[in-house]
Amino acid sequence: MRALGIVCEYNPFHFGHLYQMEESRKIAGDAAVVCVMSGDFVQRGEAALMDKFARAEAACRCGADLVVELPLPWCLSSAEGFARGAVSILNALGCSFLSFGCETERLNELEMLAEKLLDPETRESIQVRIREDAALSYAQARQLTLESSLGDTAALLTQPNSILAVEYLKAIRQLQSSMQPIAIRRRGAGHDEKSDGVFRSASQLRVMFDHGEAIDSFLPAQSAQMLLREKQAGNCRSPEKLELALLSRLYSLAEEVFDRLPDASDGAGRKLYKTLREGYPLEETVQRASTRRYTKSRMRRILLCAALDVKPADSAGIPPYARILAASEKGRDYLSENRDTIQIPLVTKPASVKKLDARAQELFERGSAAHDLYVLQKSAKERSALGEDWRRGPFIGQFDENTHTPPDEFG
Repeated sequence: MRALGIVCEYNPFHFGHLYQMEESRKIAGDAAVVCVMSGDFVQRGEAALMDKFARAEAACRCGADLVVELPLPWCLSSAEGFARGAVSILNALGCSFLSFGCETERLNELEMLAEKLLDPETRESIQVRIREDAALSYAQARQLTLESSLGDTAALLTQPNSILAVEYLKAIRQLQSSMQPIAIRRRGAGHDEKSDGVFRSASQLRVMFDHGEAIDSFLPAQSAQMLLREKQAGNCRSPEKLELALLSRLYSLAEEVFDRLPDASDGAGRKLYKTLREGYPLEETVQRASTRRYTKSRMRRILLCAALDVKPADSAGIPPYARILAASEKGRDYLSENRDTIQIPLVTKPASVKKLDARAQELFERGSAAHDLYVLQKSAKERSALGEDWRRGPFIGQFDENTHTPPDEFG
């Protein structure tokens, strides 16, 4: 049995995600769908709408066969680090395909950009531009450099999902992986854009949810049911509750700590520290500290890395294990059939982490501590004792194909 790999956050799982799965299956055939998913905190530098266990269960109920967790340091990395960590797990799990949603189906142009960005001369040209203009962000310098050599093709790097697609392709090349990339064009609204159709972006759905609006009609049935279950139980994120917990940690840190955080070079960490000490709410701190060079997502990630004790060395190389959060019968069959060729330790029972090396144990403990912080947002009666990460096993379930087809727009 072959596997189709997907890098995801499913925050929440919506019709666009279902569409990507279905279109990818037309290419990959009867492959198991293997997802590498961010945990409780995501690459935008925010807490997820639901915790990783609920989102993995929703994904499995909506068609995924295996959901494994991307360890925390890679979740809070730049697009390059995020992609490298996730793709390396999929490669180690033996996936034959890597599917991603993006704003274009022009895979040849995405491949061209990936190849160019791996070229040492291109990388040096980008750094020269940054040295010549200190106000430029890396993304801006990259854009200017590639426009000079690739013209209009470089415009793809202004689109967030295409940026990630290029990073996935770079990772495939760097790993010398045989995975076949599959580019699925996004339906409906783009990232951070609004739409009136059934296909809403995850960011738009989160804003709607946070404002008390119903979003169930924009989610597959099982995903909507999971969100309702978590909401009624008081388990969904609460930015106000989380902010107090984060600030209590951040205010205790010395200035030099911020200089040593991931992606905090060129003064970003120090500026964030000074702005934080002015006593603003977290999001206003991010707004005030952000510039052309320091993007909001970058500043949010730095703050979370500070609060969660994530260090630059934590995301070096590739993740040392793959923790299974959810699996269908087909997913379990895939693991059984391929156990001799899978090239990464699998964690099903959390206690088995103690059999792994010191680095794996340290990373798992850091993720466990992050989960303990996340659950502070839940209603008091729903909070379990600390250390849930060390006790909770994967969800085992099955996809119900009769509960997910949206209106005619899906066709």
